[in-house]
Amino acid sequence: MPEDKIKSFRELFLSRLSTLSHIIDISSEHLQKEADSILGYRLIDDMLPLGTQIAYACNQPRNFALWCEGAAMENLSADVESLSEARKIIDDTRSKLISVTVNDEKLQEVMRIDIGEEQYIELPGLEYVNDFLIPNLYFHLVTAYNIMRMKGVPVGKFDYMIHLAPKVKQT
Repeated sequence: MPEDKIKSFRELFLSRLSTLSHIIDISSEHLQKEADSILGYRLIDDMLPLGTQIAYACNQPRNFALWCEGAAMENLSADVESLSEARKIIDDTRSKLISVTVNDEKLQEVMRIDIGEEQYIELPGLEYVNDFLIPNLYFHLVTAYNIMRMKGVPVGKFDYMIHLAPKVKQT
């Protein structure tokens, strides 16, 4: 296992938080008249609204940072009431990630995740990150993206994959 796996996970989480910020910025600019009401938009009635998708997307990198620090998981409130609050959640999550200082030995530790109704799963650290945190992050990030697409916000694949922009080359 490469020695900088924790660092690469941190960088992945940071770049996807930047993607989320980018999508929110484009959305709030495009839907200015609707402002904070965009946080209540849903893909379908039984899915969670945009504000909750933002909080849940941030829970993954946030819980990664807490786990690296040896602290318990602590999910954010699902109720995000303003765009400024959404941006603050993203910024706070980014700051928490930046402060993580732990070595890759952490990835060998077993993580217990309570999944409700007296059930839990235990995953070694590497599986916790690869099979739990990252898929959950992408689920909520793509759901936020899709909500905005559905509402006519001009975001496309480039915006979703903005982390690759610095690697684009001209022929």
